[in-house]
Amino acid sequence: MGKKKTAFAHDFQENEILWKDRKRILGLPLSFTKYALDKDRLYIKVGFFSSETNELLLYRVLDIKSYRTFWQKICRVGSVSLYSADKSHSILELKNIKNSEKVRKFLSVLIEQRRSEKGITGREMYGTGDMDGGLPDADGDGIPDVIDGV
Repeated sequence: MGKKKTAFAHDFQENEILWKDRKRILGLPLSFTKYALDKDRLYIKVGFFSSETNELLLYRVLDIKSYRTFWQKICRVGSVSLYSADKSHSILELKNIKNSEKVRKFLSVLIEQRRSEKGITGREMYGTGDMDGGLPDADGDGIPDVIDGV
């Protein structure tokens, strides 16, 4: 006999996971921070006894940065920062992952694909993030409005 499916399981179709990794300590996957990526979203699950899962829609990513410290180079890992238009987590970091530069390039391609599918250009994304330090941007051009004649 097959497994009994609930209505929720039947309605929810998970996308294929394209990439997954863990935060690494000294190059070894010993932490309880897991990263996964499907064609539309990036998932970050943190914790063991209590856990928290963050989800980021790829088309909302504004910028990507990768970096490697001296110790990360020794341990063959790196980090990728994603700057997004999402208010709850405007900066997401994939810390100490293998092949960080390849992951950054892969993410960049996926993000551009999602944006083109949705018909979103970079110009439409300006002013959506809170990276301007909370200054008002009434016209949405990404440049904060002048305050008090300054």
